[in-house]
Amino acid sequence: MFRLGLALSLMTLMSSTVIAQPLPEPIQALQDRGATIGESFEAPGGLTGYTVSFQGQTLAAYLTAGESHVLVGTLLDSDGTNLSQPVIDAAANASRPEEEWSALAAADWIADGASDAPRVVYAITDPNCPFCHQFYVQARDWVDAGAVQIRHVMVGVLREDSLAKSATLLAADNPREALAAHEAKFDEGGVTPLGSLPPSATQAVRDNNQLMSDLGIRGTPSVFYRTDEGDIALVRGLPRGPQVQAVLGSRPE
Repeated sequence: MFRLGLALSLMTLMSSTVIAQPLPEPIQALQDRGATIGESFEAPGGLTGYTVSFQGQTLAAYLTAGESHVLVGTLLDSDGTNLSQPVIDAAANASRPEEEWSALAAADWIADGASDAPRVVYAITDPNCPFCHQFYVQARDWVDAGAVQIRHVMVGVLREDSLAKSATLLAADNPREALAAHEAKFDEGGVTPLGSLPPSATQAVRDNNQLMSDLGIRGTPSVFYRTDEGDIALVRGLPRGPQVQAVLGSRPE
């Protein structure tokens, strides 16, 4: 275990789990500096554990018995068994908070699919991302059948011209058609950025970049969807195997 350095820039959205009782001072100090505090749990040695989110990572923090210090890291037993990982895994796989879905809905995105599609998916997309391109191609059957609308939250993070390409697509007279044209010639470089970008489109991409950071997302694509139970789930990276049906639903006939 190691003592936590507090000078961190952290995601600011609330956790899906709210601690009702007042937080001990060391845990409150983490929250005051931007940490997202999750559930508390009993830990060996008189410690009280907390799940804590830092820049998209879920960690375990441990409050000492006197509640005067907090440590974060991996707790091992005498056999070397990692006691922290099961708690971290459970927290990392928990449903995402509704605030994240609302923030995505309020972002600037390109709608790919029918407005009355029964399923909505948000994909954080960089125009230079090959895996984003694969997801676009992967979803064609669902989108063309009217089963899914994918809302591409356009960011510019991978290459120097990513922001300009995203701004160009957002500024198009028909962004959906512009995105389709970009994807059709992705292997040749895709869309050519406008020589003079509208400031509003450039700012929209910058705002989306900030949202990506606030959500703790580090890579593209990152795909948000609702489960059959209505919970919000996240796939980091290209959905594969059973994730495809979880995100998009049953394959259209």
